[in-house]
Amino acid sequence: MAIEAKTDCLHFNGYKPCRPHKAHGVHCPDCQYFEPVEKKILIIKLQAAGEVVRNTPLLHRIDEEWPNARIYWLTRYPDLIPRDYVHKVFKYDAASTTILRDLEFDIIYSLDKDLEACSLANQIKATVKKGFTQKDGVILPFDDDAIRKWQTGIFDDLMKENSKHYVEEIFEICGFEFKEERYILPPYRVPAVELDRTKKCIALNTGAGPMWKPRIWSDDRWIELSILLIEQGFEVFLLGGKSEDPKNRKISAASGAKYFGVHDYECTMGLISVCDVMVSSVSFCFHLAVGLEKPVILLNNVFNKKEFYLYGR
Repeated sequence: MAIEAKTDCLHFNGYKPCRPHKAHGVHCPDCQYFEPVEKKILIIKLQAAGEVVRNTPLLHRIDEEWPNARIYWLTRYPDLIPRDYVHKVFKYDAASTTILRDLEFDIIYSLDKDLEACSLANQIKATVKKGFTQKDGVILPFDDDAIRKWQTGIFDDLMKENSKHYVEEIFEICGFEFKEERYILPPYRVPAVELDRTKKCIALNTGAGPMWKPRIWSDDRWIELSILLIEQGFEVFLLGGKSEDPKNRKISAASGAKYFGVHDYECTMGLISVCDVMVSSVSFCFHLAVGLEKPVILLNNVFNKKEFYLYGR
């Protein structure tokens, strides 16, 4: 016997039983758990890892505006997307883009000033498109809400005069007003490491991406800082990715700061979660520290300092 399926329900996926059916045995026609999909929304934020984390506050506002929205996120960093807030996370690859080109959305938020991302935003069907597009190989704003952020990217004088922080700007691009929405991080785990938790723990994040090399502090400076902090009674440990591994081994050997090797995203977040303060340049780990609500000393010598928002910490 055929049973009607309510395909416009938030719980419906079309290939396996939904949660209400598994939990309660209900069928669509008489299901009291039916929640109609209010909006279908796609966020295109491919890169970089720290920028992906810095865009997660948008999920609070989208959930507030459309609590029954079905939200999709396309990214190069799917492990960083909080799954409790997103219906489907797509890793940026050929399979995902094939699927997305076959879907229709109410809203697309195209948040990368990047030709690949902007071209894809052009190709996917949506009633409303916010953020950035491309035409003839150049990046352009989709609408007036994105013009200001676009102009601060192409004119140095406007960038230097800018007084808005990045999260505030991203909300503006999407047509929202920023109201102190916090970062949302995925689950993490604390690795088994030897730290003296009777002392204040200071995390030193020694790395940064290669695009802006002047923001990378010298090994000698990190060694000097590590020694000073240890002499003052702090527990000091080093953080970084694969490219910082040789640097951190050198700093640890020269200063006595602890170093626990390279970790995945889950354990990196876990290590940051146990520190009391982080010292960092502008980097992925800096954004994780903000998301974990840690006080941060930010070493910034390249960017407009007003771009970074530390939520009062």
